[in-house]
Amino acid sequence: MLLDRSRAQVRVLVGKRHKAHVFMPDLHVFPGGRRDASDYRLPWSGDIHPAVIERLKAAYVQRASENRLRAIALAALRELHEEASIAIGRKYSGNTTLPFLPDLTNLRYMARAITPPGFPRRFDTHFFAVFTDEAGVEPTDIRDSRELEDLRWIDVNDVSAVHMPDITEIILGDLRASLESDASLPFGRPVPFYHTRHGRFVRDLL
Repeated sequence: MLLDRSRAQVRVLVGKRHKAHVFMPDLHVFPGGRRDASDYRLPWSGDIHPAVIERLKAAYVQRASENRLRAIALAALRELHEEASIAIGRKYSGNTTLPFLPDLTNLRYMARAITPPGFPRRFDTHFFAVFTDEAGVEPTDIRDSRELEDLRWIDVNDVSAVHMPDITEIILGDLRASLESDASLPFGRPVPFYHTRHGRFVRDLL
């Protein structure tokens, strides 16, 4: 979740998935995508916050290496660049995958959600947030891509202009509550985890 707090109300970036997508076509979502094998090897310029790593570790029953957890965050910034032309990090010509070195310093871990059974495809999704001013991002620099079109900034308190998946609206509700509690979004905040238990969709905290 890329957040713009330059106005009275915080805005979040969303884009519409192409109608040809099997999963969630024609719905507005946050930029993102799957972690690739190459994400483990991506060089980076700023490391992920220790409190974020600890929350990510809590998301897994079995111990996960910091390299594996860092790759999740690196995938988030790679996908943001591919889907919205936003580069968070410094320019770097020696990278064959990205034209910049991702900076993970200001990423907050906001939520985890696993798609309930019965969908054409299921995903185990981790949601991160970063403020544009902290990341050196100009909000007007976003560009549509083959993955996301109609990229736009929406008020986190008013999403009536777009059609979103239920889980996206749920995560936005958590974001609103977090901003109301502490507008800086502390790195070590408890992280909601949405998943299915005994046939029921539940919310736990990591």
